[in-house]
Amino acid sequence: MIIRTLYAKLSLILVILLITLGIVYGLFSLYASQLFLQEVNQRFNRDLARQLLVQHNMTEGEGLSDKEIKALFSYYMHINPAIEVYLLDVQGNILAFEAPQQKIKRHKVELEPIQQYLAGDMAYPILGDDPRHQTRKKIFSAAAFPFTGPPKQYLYVVLSGEDYDTVKDLLKDSYFLQVSLVAVSATVVLGLLVGLFLFNLLTRRIFRLSQLMESFRNSGFKDYIPFHLQQKKKPTDEIDVLGDSYDAMAERIIEQMQALEKKDSLRRNLVANVSHDLRTPLASLQGYLETLLLKTAEFSVDERKHYLGIAHKQSQRLTQLVAELFELSKLDAQEIAPDCEPISIAELAMDIAQKYRLPATEQGIDLQAEIPEQLPFIFADLKMINRVLENLISNAIRHTPEGGRLGIILSEQHGQVHVKICNSGPGIAEDDLPHLFERFYQAPENRRSRGAGLGLSIVKRVLELHGSEISVHSVPNQETCFAFSLTAWGEA
Repeated sequence: MIIRTLYAKLSLILVILLITLGIVYGLFSLYASQLFLQEVNQRFNRDLARQLLVQHNMTEGEGLSDKEIKALFSYYMHINPAIEVYLLDVQGNILAFEAPQQKIKRHKVELEPIQQYLAGDMAYPILGDDPRHQTRKKIFSAAAFPFTGPPKQYLYVVLSGEDYDTVKDLLKDSYFLQVSLVAVSATVVLGLLVGLFLFNLLTRRIFRLSQLMESFRNSGFKDYIPFHLQQKKKPTDEIDVLGDSYDAMAERIIEQMQALEKKDSLRRNLVANVSHDLRTPLASLQGYLETLLLKTAEFSVDERKHYLGIAHKQSQRLTQLVAELFELSKLDAQEIAPDCEPISIAELAMDIAQKYRLPATEQGIDLQAEIPEQLPFIFADLKMINRVLENLISNAIRHTPEGGRLGIILSEQHGQVHVKICNSGPGIAEDDLPHLFERFYQAPENRRSRGAGLGLSIVKRVLELHGSEISVHSVPNQETCFAFSLTAWGEA
């Protein structure tokens, strides 16, 4: 079975770590206990070899007789089978011992540990050669004979003999070792349970976050459940930070998906509207020109002029539509940047009012301009602001009925020049207001008007490039006002 979850991986690591630590701790405790027992045993029997000689009045002389030594060896090894007694010469050769000959594996003992032992210049335990094994070393007690003068022989007492090794093997099943094993095992199991519980506390939030992200992906990045169901003032750890990032990311993705869907819908509408708006003047232009080609001889001069005039108007309409599309595309692509300079918004508004006064009068519209004296200059692109005013005024003229009124109102307040274009008329339906500045959008009742639905989109984009926004307020059957503000020169 492949371990995939973070909790399972952490749990496996914890199990391996605790078992390893338990084994290492057990081995170290066994080794430390062995050293401790050896040290205590050797310290306790520090003068054992010397006491054996003293008790049998073997302190002086040229050497110990074999008979006395063997009797001594046999007596003490039967009393205490945990020791083995050997007699050595000054080269370390074994002179006498009490054991079957075949059990002695070496006949010479290294003297350096014995001399260090007698000098007392090493920390216990001090290990010496075990004559019953080729390589094994054991703790010992030693004494030089005689007690005074240069040593001639050594009494070498191995403190844990061969019989003791057999007993030590049996001690592995002792109560003390069993209790120690149970204690270590219980510690490992307890540590494992506590660790698994703590890991569960730490990883369950990550597990929940992964489930939320998986659910969010399966929904097509449209629906998500917040990681933080309640608002948190401050993240407590990295997991909370990750959860906050997920919430912010999910919200952003949903917003972008909705924006993409909206843009895709607008794109389809744009293609449909462009196709329609281009097809209409093209079809009309083509129809009138074909009629002229087919019936030129039949038409009088006035009729030909009439047909050519209509074709020319459709051509102008097509040219205007293409120009507006091209201009809006460049504005959206930011290929056009405002060339700002100080300009007089009062003079500009007055010139535009004069330009449109005659067309307004011909339609029975009363056009008035309210421009206060000493109006400050603005810092803007003259051509772009001129286009904004012309688009708004021409749009107002198209939607103002005969006998209506149109006003251009300028004012200044707190370093801002406010511009309002107001006209009387049927107004704009509340449902149409949110879509008013979308490309090619026209209210159902205005679909047959001469406009292509790009003028207000251009106005909005130009004002955005100047750091301004346009707003609209409409009261049905009374008045509609478009308003925006520009920063006065010197206040930017």
